[in-house]
Amino acid sequence: MPAWPSDRPDRPDETSRASSAPGHDATVEPSSPPVSLLDAVRREIVTGALQPGTRITEASLADRHGVSRVPVREALRGLEAEGFVESTPNVGSRVAEIPVDEADDLFAVREALEIATARRAATRARALFTVDAPPEDWWRTRRSLERILADGDQAVADDDLDRLVGLNERFHFGVAELSGSSTLATLLRQLSRKIEWLYALDTFSRGKRLWPDHRVILSAIDAGDPDQAAERMGWHVRESRIGYLSRTVPASVVDLSLIHI
Repeated sequence: MPAWPSDRPDRPDETSRASSAPGHDATVEPSSPPVSLLDAVRREIVTGALQPGTRITEASLADRHGVSRVPVREALRGLEAEGFVESTPNVGSRVAEIPVDEADDLFAVREALEIATARRAATRARALFTVDAPPEDWWRTRRSLERILADGDQAVADDDLDRLVGLNERFHFGVAELSGSSTLATLLRQLSRKIEWLYALDTFSRGKRLWPDHRVILSAIDAGDPDQAAERMGWHVRESRIGYLSRTVPASVVDLSLIHI
């Protein structure tokens, strides 16, 4: 089992102290890339600003976002490919229906994907601590995760559930970054968009019961324990999956007794 280097000033158990020191730059986040039109419209759909069944036109989107129709046309094609928009020749485009009937499949894929991500992150952590200095990109992500956990703990204390949703998403993306696999990270982001859309129907899912799981998962990754990291991540996602399905999906669509636990 790897040990945190004793001479590392910003190892995770000292993150909060190091990052609060005057002049310390550990809390500086990398600059975010500009939001594309496709991302912006997708966000409007996922958050409910554009409801399922709403007719959307190139002209209305171009006017609202201050762009020409060319990028709007490209964004709509991309959203159609992702399943967020349905287009009919000579009729136009509409926001697709939320894929409730696909919910169980989406969660099952997410569970398998996140288990693989956690396992790979822990395996990578164990390998990195056999060398003198893990790469800076790993440390940057690990420090960011520590801040996310602290912010999430505060959101739980403040009962700020809307904020907790975004922090939860950032945590899981951060674990994917720790894995070092761009393929896993890309797949998780693509899948999470649909999962988040499903959650738009389920305000109860903005709860805080599962938030403490994140520290347990990250501890297993820090310890370089792939089996434990995979087990805890699997349990965490499975609990979320069962809770969501039991509250929102009719029994005629999915039989909860058939879900593997």
